[in-house]
Amino acid sequence: MRVAVTGAGGFLGLHVRGALLEAGVEAVPVALGERFDERAAFAAVDGADAVLHLAGVHRAPEDLVRDGNRMLATQLARTLLDVPTPPRTVAYASTTQVGNGSAYGEAKEQAGDMVRAAADAVGARFVDHRLPNLFGEHGLPFTNSVTATFCHLLASGGRPEVHEDRTLDLLHAQDAADLLLGDVAAADRVHRATVTGVLARLERIASAYEVGEVPDIAERLDRDLFNTYRSHLVARRPAIRLASRADERGAFIELVRARGGSGQASISTTAPGVTRGDHFHRRKFERFTVVSGRAVIRLRRILTAEVVTIPVDGDEPVAVDMPTLWSHSIENVGDGPLHTSFWTDDLFDAARPDTIPERVLP
Repeated sequence: MRVAVTGAGGFLGLHVRGALLEAGVEAVPVALGERFDERAAFAAVDGADAVLHLAGVHRAPEDLVRDGNRMLATQLARTLLDVPTPPRTVAYASTTQVGNGSAYGEAKEQAGDMVRAAADAVGARFVDHRLPNLFGEHGLPFTNSVTATFCHLLASGGRPEVHEDRTLDLLHAQDAADLLLGDVAAADRVHRATVTGVLARLERIASAYEVGEVPDIAERLDRDLFNTYRSHLVARRPAIRLASRADERGAFIELVRARGGSGQASISTTAPGVTRGDHFHRRKFERFTVVSGRAVIRLRRILTAEVVTIPVDGDEPVAVDMPTLWSHSIENVGDGPLHTSFWTDDLFDAARPDTIPERVLP
C-alpha cells in the first residue's frame, strides 16, 4: 500500500508515519502551502491507496487561519481532481471546534467541505475525523497543546501554572493516528480531564521519575502522559545513575522501582561485536541496564538523522529508558560477553508486539 500524507512533517504527521511504519505501509509526504509543488503533489497522490490530509493552520491571526486552511484545501482538491488514478479514500484531520463559532472551527469546516467536494467528484470515500485536543510525544510547547507546555516546563525545571481551569477532551496522537488509519475503536480512547487534573498527574509522574522510579502508569492516560513527558527529557537526561550498595560480599543495585501497573523483566547475553535492537515502540516503556560488559546504546528519533549515543559499562550501571518513537540499539563493544537487563511495562503479546523494525544507523 501507499498513502499520501499532507502535513507529514508536523506533530500529528510524526505519529501517523510511525503508525504507517508499524503497518508496513509506504508514506509519501505531500507538501502544501508555500512549498507546494504541483508536479510532486501529482506524483504522490496519483495511484495512492489513500490520502490523509493533516496539514492545517491554527496558531495565527484569524484572517491567516481562514486563508491558510483554504489555500491548503484548494491545493489538495486541485490535485485530487487532476490525477488520473485518484485514491479510494481521503481522510481529513478536522477538529471538534467545528460549529463553536471560532475562526479555526469555521476554517477547518470550510476546508473540509472543499476537500469533500473534490473527493466526491472523483469517487473517493471521504472520512471527516473531528479530533479533540491532541497530545503526545514531541509536541511543541506553547504551540501544540497545554500538555506539551506543562511537560516542557517540568522537564526544564520550570513551574507550570494554570491560569484558566477547564475540562478537556484529550486524545493521544498515537490513538489519533490509529483512528485516521481506520481503527474505529480508537474513537473510544478519548480522555476527559481538567487542566488542573492533567497538571497534577504530570507532577506526580515527574516527581517519581526525578528519582529514577517508574511512576504508576497502569491507566492508559498516565502511560501516555509519561511517554509524552519523557520525550522532553531525551537530550537532558539520556541515562539514570543507579545507586550501588557495596560491602565485602559484593554489590547490590536496584534496577527498577515501579509504583504501579504491569511489568516484565528479562535478561540477554550478547557476544562481542554484536548489535541487538534496531526497532522502536509506539507506546511501550522499556528500560535497559547493562550489568556486565561494555556497550554503546544508540537512539534515533524516527524520520530524522538525530542520533543520541550513550556509552554504558557494567562496572558503573545506569538505566537507559527507551523513548517512544525513537529507534534504539545496543552494541557490545567489549572483549567479552555483554549481560543486559530489560524491563518493560508491557506484557509481551506476540499478536501486538509494539516492536517495529527500524535501523538506528544506515
